[in-house]
Amino acid sequence: MIRAYPARASVQPGERLVLHVATDSRRFRVHFYLWRDGFQAMHSSAWLPGERAPERGAGDDWRWPAYEFPVPAHWPSAVYIAHFEEAEGRQAPSLALDRGAALFVVRGGRKMHRPGLGMLYKLPLATYHAYNHSGGGCYYDQPPPSSDPPGARVSLRRPGGGIGGPTWGAPDHYDAASARQTFAHWDARFIRWLARQGYAPDFCTDLDIHDDPELLLRYRLLVSVGHDEYWTAPTRDAVEDFIAGGGNVAFFAANLCWWRVHLVEQGTALVCHQGSARGAFDHWWPASGAGRPEDRLSGASYRHGGGWWDGARRTTGFVVQQPDHWVFAGTGLRRGEAFGADTWPPLAGYECDGARLDAFDRDSGRATLSAWADECGTPDSYQLLAACPLDRRWQELPPRERHLAGEGMHAATIGVYERGGTVFSAGTTDWAHVLADGRDRRVERITRNVLDRLLH
Repeated sequence: MIRAYPARASVQPGERLVLHVATDSRRFRVHFYLWRDGFQAMHSSAWLPGERAPERGAGDDWRWPAYEFPVPAHWPSAVYIAHFEEAEGRQAPSLALDRGAALFVVRGGRKMHRPGLGMLYKLPLATYHAYNHSGGGCYYDQPPPSSDPPGARVSLRRPGGGIGGPTWGAPDHYDAASARQTFAHWDARFIRWLARQGYAPDFCTDLDIHDDPELLLRYRLLVSVGHDEYWTAPTRDAVEDFIAGGGNVAFFAANLCWWRVHLVEQGTALVCHQGSARGAFDHWWPASGAGRPEDRLSGASYRHGGGWWDGARRTTGFVVQQPDHWVFAGTGLRRGEAFGADTWPPLAGYECDGARLDAFDRDSGRATLSAWADECGTPDSYQLLAACPLDRRWQELPPRERHLAGEGMHAATIGVYERGGTVFSAGTTDWAHVLADGRDRRVERITRNVLDRLLH
């Protein structure tokens, strides 16, 4: 049995990567792989002496034995997986959680880009760790308490965090082989699709942006995929400043920026106060929380959308509102036509974000954006491109501001707004599933339209 975690899940070329490893074997070695269109072998270490070490709690620094590895200056920016081989024999590389593995990112070299060029792909490391169940707890199960700041504390220095550890939550009805809240489920698929289409982004984690807001200024486009739920205030500040300064963002994601987290203990742990749905201190949207509706960032919010976590889900698909918009160029979609209803999985879900709608006419397929949308935080320039109404069968339709007139309706929405730069929001976590497996060519074309437009 061998398990490991990085001291820090992000390094520059030429720096040293520190991995903390515990094993029952007398020796082990590490095989390093780059992830693009599958695994690409990069380096194998010499045999190293193994040591046993105890497991600790979910909120603790596990303080396992440390091993240093130089990161070659020529290694490209990418997501890397370290796979660990014990003396008993080597296994093929895998994204499965039951293997000894650790995930880290090699960031782009500081002088590789002129300002404002290229794509930066952000991994949601904070969200990975929010659901990481190593040590017997996470934000959703037996959360370790924290008093300063108040809330629940999870450690970044323990196995898991994208790969190599257990994660909390029900299996996906449509893909039980890769657990949600892991690298394999959404991000690995999208990155493989990017590689096959010839895109070559640089990579970072959300906590890299927290530490270095100017990192974004070297790029034209920031991309976030899947489930990007937990954000620190400095990360959000940096992304919003990037947009205001003319930078573009594409969110092929949902449940976006739902919880605020606090980086503590010299960047080795995260704290989040998750209380009631209407008044949690670390919800972004309410005045009793952060008082900064997430709609201001993406144009949409989970509180206007919903979740369907378990079992097969049924949706109408996304009904097109503006077929002549550049997002739909080359798709052949017409006004009132739906797409993404019959894919596996359906395009809408397992969690969806939406702008607030007052009505959806099922005969014409026309959606009506609420007059209260701007008070919910949706930018004035937001353009509603497609909508998928969510009915009462959805397992969660979150509460919203009580002071606004009427409840409106819950829907997943695709939209675009401009505020200095341009922001695209897909309104669903499962975009990567439909995209990467070629299940709807229109989804592929929309994705290329968004990336190509916002890169230039």
